[in-house]
Amino acid sequence: MTSLAKPRTPRRRAAPVLGPETRFDRRLAEIVRHATDVFYDKGYEGASMRDLSRASGMSLAGLYYYFESKERLLYLIQKHTFTTIVEGLKQLLEGVADPEQRIRIFVRNHLEYFLANPKAMKVLSHEDDVLKNDYGSEIAAIKREYYRTCVGLLDDLKRGKRLEFSSRIGVLGLFGMMNWIYTWHNPRVDANAAELAEQMGDIFLSGIYGSRCEKAGPGKRSASR
Repeated sequence: MTSLAKPRTPRRRAAPVLGPETRFDRRLAEIVRHATDVFYDKGYEGASMRDLSRASGMSLAGLYYYFESKERLLYLIQKHTFTTIVEGLKQLLEGVADPEQRIRIFVRNHLEYFLANPKAMKVLSHEDDVLKNDYGSEIAAIKREYYRTCVGLLDDLKRGKRLEFSSRIGVLGLFGMMNWIYTWHNPRVDANAAELAEQMGDIFLSGIYGSRCEKAGPGKRSASR
């Protein structure tokens, strides 16, 4: 079985916020943070613009000045979250060539954001299919980019290690490991993001490197997709 090399620890960038360059931008970012709390507590369907107004300390008329609907608030939460994860991943992958290390970076980037922003991640997971029309299309495009990035990382590993397995199943299985961590992670007893990423990376790659995934030679049965 191929050894599971540990990656060097990449330098972590500070998580960006929603462009706090002006007073307007700072206020907008603050409202979005309050909206995340409200959607976390009440759910999207259970939350009203009046709830959002109370949470943000802004009049209802003032809230409508910034946002025409709670759907736009949910859109901004999802856009900020996904673009932060995707752009952060791109930075961390720069200059890293080893395919296994790149997968480990993907896992760590994902888990670090999830554990640092559990409320936003619950909102994303539970309100995944709420956005429609242009809002939904834009978020879906960002999510497809993230999915394809992960597929590409697994394809690189397959080529480099001469493995045969379904990249689609591998990617969806990996997301299944990572995406629901907010439902069980307890920082008082569970490992931090870096340690969890290492352990999840080990478990995932051990499965990938299993004997059934080795590329079939003459007379061997292939497990290709």
